Amino acid sequence: MIGNEVEEQNPVSLAEALEILKDRKTEDELKFEQRLAYDYAQKFSQLSIDKTKELIEELLEIEKIREHQAIILVNNMPETKEDIRLIFAKERTSLREETIEKILEIIENYRS
Repeated sequence: MIGNEVEEQNPVSLAEALEILKDRKTEDELKFEQRLAYDYAQKFSQLSIDKTKELIEELLEIEKIREHQAIILVNNMPETKEDIRLIFAKERTSLREETIEKILEIIENYRS
């Protein structure tokens, strides 16, 4: 949005973005970009907001996982070790095999 300053920047999961946009939708009509984001979040959000927060917290307990990485993992819900390796390919974090297996195990517990 032209003319508005960014006050704060925090990564959020798709479920959290969906909740934010639902709140804005009840207050006022969504702008074009917001409608696109709302439709996307509605289509691809795989967990409820409570389950999303639980999963993020559980992933953050793993030593090398940072918040933005946990959110990416939750948004993508990877199914294989290769998927996780792809997510971390551009990161400075290198994960050991047992860490990748632990991530998959945690995510599998939340899969519907």
